[in-house]
Amino acid sequence: MKEQLASLGYPSRLIPLKTLGDIDLLRPIYAMGVQGVFTKELDGALLGNQADLAVHSLKDVPTILPEGLTIAAVLPRASYHDVLIYKTGFEPSQVKEAIIATSSIRRRSQWLHRFPTHSMVNVRGNVETRLKKFKEEVWDGIIFAKAGLDRLGLLPENAAVLNWMIPAPAQGAIAVVCRGNDHEVYNACRKISHEVSEAGVLIERNFLYHLEGGCSVPISALANFENDDIHFTGAVHSLDGKLEMKVELKARKEQWKSIGERAARQIKDAEKGRTILDDFRKLNRS
Repeated sequence: MKEQLASLGYPSRLIPLKTLGDIDLLRPIYAMGVQGVFTKELDGALLGNQADLAVHSLKDVPTILPEGLTIAAVLPRASYHDVLIYKTGFEPSQVKEAIIATSSIRRRSQWLHRFPTHSMVNVRGNVETRLKKFKEEVWDGIIFAKAGLDRLGLLPENAAVLNWMIPAPAQGAIAVVCRGNDHEVYNACRKISHEVSEAGVLIERNFLYHLEGGCSVPISALANFENDDIHFTGAVHSLDGKLEMKVELKARKEQWKSIGERAARQIKDAEKGRTILDDFRKLNRS
């Protein structure tokens, strides 16, 4: 992205910052009890005029940004898939007992829905740290976002793409955030935004917004554009994976602004969907 902006006549320099999600590597993300565990420090740098723009993995960005900030660009989306890194000879469907590592309650819930007799363990840290832990532990598998492994050139041979697992809203997408009143920076970033990627992730984030969910609820969503149609899949799961409420919608491309809300309404109107969401609200209040 730095090179893209420079080619348009906007030079920049990088300011590395650590976030709460980078520092607290013991608690699962959903247990931290705050929104924006990977974004708050960067938001503060923008609002304090220490930086002009911030680059985020969009799936980590809350659906409601702090007042004064706006998403200026969404870069071309990489793979939205999840991928299982496994020990040699491991085949999930062939074993009753297995240990799978992930810090994501969405991945945990969907895995247990498919493999209810398996056990899940929490693992935190950057990609290299988690890969190292996986080699040292007796775990059978560990789940990553494929996009992260691809970007770092760390996707190993013993990897299987989980085509059946519905991704987190906006997984695989990079967003650029800036101050809403900084028109020069905003307009510069708009020049590198990818229209189709932006529309797809906005549909998914709108679904998340209308379900009033964040990192403490296992919500998944995927919007695909095929010619003039949008194919949308969204779901919520109970933490133990026993309950699943999934919706699938097809709409014309020009209806993209409403499809996320329509899908969320279907889940909230269904008894199973309400049960799952109510259980998480009770858990978060306790």
